Amino acid sequence: MTTLFSKLLTKADIENGLSIPASTLGPLPFREGQAMNMHVHDGNGHEWIFSCSIKGDESVGRFLSVGWIEFARERNLQVDDNVTILEEVMNNRATGTWIKIEVKRKIRLFGKDIWADVK
Repeated sequence: MTTLFSKLLTKADIENGLSIPASTLGPLPFREGQAMNMHVHDGNGHEWIFSCSIKGDESVGRFLSVGWIEFARERNLQVDDNVTILEEVMNNRATGTWIKIEVKRKIRLFGKDIWADVK
């Protein structure tokens, strides 16, 4: 699996949609203002469809805006949870790739910080 993107969530990511700097993703198959759906799978095997669009902002540049409010609410995501988007080549099932989303939350257990899956 290849990590495409990872970040600690902000309040804006949770309430307004995940923002991913376009420069971290390489060439995108659509232009600013166009929309597309991104099919992702979580750790439970559930498929989610996130509406994505390219946006521009003078202070941060171009970014991919990911509409994932339903996912964020269902998972009860919190500020500083870590979201990772991965790409997995599917040699045994079909040609192409599978996009996977993982969310982890830092918890304190027996005096140590660990990252636990948010399911």
